[in-house]
Amino acid sequence: MKVLLIYPEFPDTYWSFKHALSFTGKRSAFPPLGLLTVSAMLPASWEKRLVDMNVKQLTKADIQWADMVFASAMLVQKDSLNSVIGLCKSYGKRVVLGGPYVTTTDVPAADHVFIGEVESTFPEFVQDIQSGDTKRVYQAVQRPSMALSPIPDFKLADLKRYSSMSIQYSRGCPFQCEFCDIIEIYGRVPRTKTNEQMIAELNELFSIGWRGKVFIVDDNFIGNKQNVKQLMPALIEWSQQHNYPFTFITEASVNIADESELLDQMRRAGFNQVFLGIETPVEDSLKEARKGQNTRRNLVDSVKKIQSYGLEVMAGFIVGFDNDPIDIFERQINFIRESAIPLAMVGLLAALPGTQLWHRLDREGRLLKQSSGNNTDASLNFITKMDSNLLLEGYKSILKNIYSSKEYYRRVLDYLERSGKSFNGEESESTSLWKNLIALIKLLFTLGIKDKEREEFWHFMYEIFTKHRKNLGYGLTRAAMGYHFRKLTDQYCR
Repeated sequence: MKVLLIYPEFPDTYWSFKHALSFTGKRSAFPPLGLLTVSAMLPASWEKRLVDMNVKQLTKADIQWADMVFASAMLVQKDSLNSVIGLCKSYGKRVVLGGPYVTTTDVPAADHVFIGEVESTFPEFVQDIQSGDTKRVYQAVQRPSMALSPIPDFKLADLKRYSSMSIQYSRGCPFQCEFCDIIEIYGRVPRTKTNEQMIAELNELFSIGWRGKVFIVDDNFIGNKQNVKQLMPALIEWSQQHNYPFTFITEASVNIADESELLDQMRRAGFNQVFLGIETPVEDSLKEARKGQNTRRNLVDSVKKIQSYGLEVMAGFIVGFDNDPIDIFERQINFIRESAIPLAMVGLLAALPGTQLWHRLDREGRLLKQSSGNNTDASLNFITKMDSNLLLEGYKSILKNIYSSKEYYRRVLDYLERSGKSFNGEESESTSLWKNLIALIKLLFTLGIKDKEREEFWHFMYEIFTKHRKNLGYGLTRAAMGYHFRKLTDQYCR
């Protein structure tokens, strides 16, 4: 049996980092971890081929080679997914679908569809294929133990095309944010892999030659605090024994700021970034969103504490809540500036299928259409309480401000001042940039000569050279990301 695993294309968004990755010749930030995990569950005798359309083209020869096509997608990839399905069906191929998009929306036209997590249903499908008696829909009755999840088939990915590798420790989140689809897909009781599973996956990445960033893709790394605290000593020991080949990135809830010992362990294990869902500085909007974990603290102080451990805070912000005041746009700008978060992702509130927000707005008769899955493209899928034109113009004013070179570079420098000597782990980025002379020249030429905001770039580089030379690599990578943000902002705000 020949299986072609296809990952549909993402549109160009803030999250793609496409214009930043182009400087180093990378095509995508992360490989499709779900498909790599599914690949590891296939019989060893089956032939497998991965086509990640974000790093290479899907060809006629790829499709003709296959007996079966597997695809997985998120909502934002739906247009590309539908094209893939149509193309593969035109060649008479059996198409198998799974992933978040299929789980939360209407089932696309495919031969077999997996709804929910596949660890408990996939073995049944393989047996059915071999017996010739298959079903169209395989739906997980309950959420499976993470112990059933195999080591992903990392070797299937073209490592040189990605800026980071991905692994998963847990699924689920204990909180109940109204707009979040994660708790609907994975539940509110976080399940984790064992320490042995995690170490085995790190050993596999190490053995195939990966060095650099590893994204622990959990939607809330500290969802199960008890287990993660048991993991950290093993992770520290592994990193030390292997001379820190990886720097770790993850996502967590803002209450991680309460965990001083855990933050110190993360620093010692090699973590250098954590993404937080801050959403808004407006307490009434946080309460509306049922994000109580963010209301019991000073959010700026929480960010500063995390940064003091050498962990750069990336963060998500949202405008468009019913309780947003008229000055929400200025308040978001001021918060982002004060908290010194360079990678601040600001989006419009979107009602995702299956979420509590979706159901509430449906009851209120306020839904307009399905979300595009991209909350930064200046589109709305429900009737907002604030005048929609005012909301959209205010949203664009945030983007224009926070991604302007002056504001963006200032936040990078402020973060470096704040983190000081405790800043952890961009050495690998610095080394790779200096070794890759072509990438460095391209970066300097694009940002220092061609870019209309080149003056701000050279002022930024002067500050880096004179005050933060040890973090030169960090400064260059953040400059590239700032360029990406500005390119997308120009497109969204036209």
